[in-house]
Amino acid sequence: MLFLKILFREMYHLLRSPESRAFLGLSFRYGGTPRHQLTDVRFLRYRFRVPDAFSFLWQFKEIFVEEAYHFKAGNSQPLIYDCGANVGTSCAYFKQLYPGAQIKAFEADPNVAAYLQQNVESNGLQNVEVIAQAVWTDNQGIEMGLEGADSGSVYGAGKKVRVPSVRLRDLLANEEKIDMLKIDIEGAETVVLVDCRDVLSRVQHLFLEYHAYLGQPQDLDEILAVLRTNGFRYFIRDAQDRPRPLSNPFYRNSTTMDLQLNIFAYRET
Repeated sequence: MLFLKILFREMYHLLRSPESRAFLGLSFRYGGTPRHQLTDVRFLRYRFRVPDAFSFLWQFKEIFVEEAYHFKAGNSQPLIYDCGANVGTSCAYFKQLYPGAQIKAFEADPNVAAYLQQNVESNGLQNVEVIAQAVWTDNQGIEMGLEGADSGSVYGAGKKVRVPSVRLRDLLANEEKIDMLKIDIEGAETVVLVDCRDVLSRVQHLFLEYHAYLGQPQDLDEILAVLRTNGFRYFIRDAQDRPRPLSNPFYRNSTTMDLQLNIFAYRET
């Protein structure tokens, strides 16, 4: 009986919404595509060109099925800063949630940013400004290891490429209110958030993906201190589990990280 309950519960979760059913169809259609192969994918009412179908599938699951970026804005035209927009899956979700939203979409990898721009234009996503720059603590540029999909990082392996940067703190300081700030910048999040600490009073909702790279200090405490001193409540969730953490130093499917968390921060109403 317990087995059947578990089985039916899992089947229900897989089939309970149009988005979850779409994920199953996308997995069947594109799940066997080789990594880092340029692919045209169709999902819901969109058609995207993506440099890596595998990473897109998990983006779709997190963003459209699990709705990790869902938030309640106080108006129909929220201002959204999407830092680490990749190919635009998050932009499509935000525009579906709030068609009148104004989105500033930042992407550091110049090749991925080109796909982001193409996807925004070809799908008619209005009021989405694509900024092909890394959000950082200055405007002097930054060296990153780019792998062509969704894992380009200042700590990335391989040849480093210098990309243009923009100081996020200065942009936020020029806004009266930011309804949603999403930061998924593969390891640069702590230094960027700390640099923004004196202007975060303008931010209403914040999603941050925290990465701890092997050989680098784990500085989650710095992020939480910034959130606390700025009046945020927060909720933390494993981005992916790590089995046997006391005996296994590696994060699942990675030899460079030992921790990845999703942090959701919001102000009490």
